Amino acid sequence: MGKNKLKKFAEMEQMTCVFQCGARELLPGNPVTAMKGEWRNSYFHNDHPLLLELGCGHGDYTVGLARVYPDTNFIGVDIKGARMWAGARQATTENLTNVAFLRTNIEMLPNFFATDEVDGLWITFPDPQMKKATKRLTSTYFMERYRQLLRNGATIHLKTDSPFLYTYTREMIRLNKLPLLCDTDDLYEKSEVRSQKSELLVDAQRLQTHYEHQWLERGLTIKYLAWQLPKSGTLVEPEIEIEKDTYRSYGRNYVSQTNN
Repeated sequence: MGKNKLKKFAEMEQMTCVFQCGARELLPGNPVTAMKGEWRNSYFHNDHPLLLELGCGHGDYTVGLARVYPDTNFIGVDIKGARMWAGARQATTENLTNVAFLRTNIEMLPNFFATDEVDGLWITFPDPQMKKATKRLTSTYFMERYRQLLRNGATIHLKTDSPFLYTYTREMIRLNKLPLLCDTDDLYEKSEVRSQKSELLVDAQRLQTHYEHQWLERGLTIKYLAWQLPKSGTLVEPEIEIEKDTYRSYGRNYVSQTNN
């Protein structure tokens, strides 16, 4: 591990807005797991709505949301601490009291949040995980985990550049008859969008992530979906063939020559 990463990790240990807990640290008495059910009382000290950004990366979207909506609490979740450091540092510098960061695996969320404690989720530009459905953050595998901490009917937002993930998620929503609130395959260009709530579009268009800037500069379109997740009902995993994204490999950094 490079000295720069070590320095960032050391700084994060001192930031009061950062909570870190890996699988090996899930022990009784751990101060992070003790936050379960207590985020509003023990950290935010208010009764405002609580939203999570999953796969928050550099944390710029979490911080941006916290700036725009001071009466809502936001927690950015990611396992990549070196990236998260940037957002945590910005939140600390600005003394934003409605933002926190949780460094952990997203599969472990039910260990840190109580039933009905979370009011909504933002999933911003996750890896589409084209090889394995259970790794997709919009799969039924993860929907079942989200149900454990979300209030009934909470809204989930997805922003993605991936046609594959967009198509997959739309089918997951359709197949399970989940209430679809907003659906567009071109967030910034189309004048007509199939939406029941125009304010959702305003929220989705208001901020752009680090990755979103990159994709837009490369001429890619941004897709956006918003849907509600009821507590009840058996979720069925889609079994359809979807064309793989051709503009990049399974990693995040490759873009084909045809899209340059």
